[in-house]
Amino acid sequence: MKKVIITGAKGMLGQEIVRVFSSDPLWQVVGWDFENLDITDAKSVEHKLTAAEPQLVINCAAYNNVDGAEHDLEKARLLNVHAVENLARTTHVLGATFVHYSTDYVFDGTNVSGYQEDDKPNPQSVYAKTKAEGEGATRQNPNHYVIRLSRLFGTPAASAAAKKSFVDVMLTLAEKQSSIDVIDGEFSSPTYAPDLARATYDMVRLQSPFGTYHRTNDGACTWCAFAKGIFRVAGKQISIQPVSPEKFPRPAARPSFSQLLTTKLPPLRTWQEALAEYLGT
Repeated sequence: MKKVIITGAKGMLGQEIVRVFSSDPLWQVVGWDFENLDITDAKSVEHKLTAAEPQLVINCAAYNNVDGAEHDLEKARLLNVHAVENLARTTHVLGATFVHYSTDYVFDGTNVSGYQEDDKPNPQSVYAKTKAEGEGATRQNPNHYVIRLSRLFGTPAASAAAKKSFVDVMLTLAEKQSSIDVIDGEFSSPTYAPDLARATYDMVRLQSPFGTYHRTNDGACTWCAFAKGIFRVAGKQISIQPVSPEKFPRPAARPSFSQLLTTKLPPLRTWQEALAEYLGT
C-alpha cells in the first residue's frame, strides 16, 4: 500500500482529494490541515514527512486572498512560496512525488487566445507573483506536478478560514436581492473541485509525465456569463446587470483574458455540465 499526505485537507479542493484517493484501496490517505502541520515551519515539515514516509504529497494549502496579498506580502509569501519550498525540498529528499496547485493569475491576461501550459508567466499582482514563485519552488523536486486552475467551486470547505466560491456567493446574494451587478469581463475557466480532484488522481494513477498542467473545466466565460449560467441552472429569476471592472475597483490587478488551454491531456467536461451536477439539476 502507498501513502499519500494531503495538506490543506479541509479546504474545498483538499477535501475532494481526500475523498477520491480514499476510494482506492491501494492508497493510505493522511489528511493534514494547519492544526496538524505548520507547512511554513521547515523543521516541522522535515520531521513529520520523514516520519510518515509518504510516496506522494499533495499540497492544497495556499494564501488565496488576492486583494489581501497587496497589503500582506509577508503572509502571502510565507504560504505560497516558503511553505512550498519546505514541502518540495523534503519530498525530493524522500523520493516522493509532489503535487502543487497554481492559478491562471500567473499570466498577464493580454492574450485573448488563452494560455498553454508552457507559456511564460507574467504575474501582475502580489498574489500572482507569489503563486508564480511557488511554481518555481515546486520544481525543486523533479518528480512534481504543477497544476493550474481558476475559479474553483464545489462543496464549501470544512475549514473555517476558507472563502466561499463565486457560485455560492451568487446564490447567497440571490436570496437577498432581485438584481445583481456582475463584472462583464475577466474571461477565464471555472473549475469544479471534484473534477480537479479526479483529474489529479488520474494523473498520478496513469503516471503522466512530470511537469506543468492546466486542469480547468472545458470552456471559458466572463464573471457575468458565469453568474447567468448559475442562475439559469438553479432556476432563479434574477436580473443581472453587466458592469465594467472599473465599477468595482480592487487593490489587485486581474488578468482580462486568462483562459487556461489544455494541450497535454484530454479536456475535462464543460463547466456547464459540472455546474449542473453541483447544483443537482
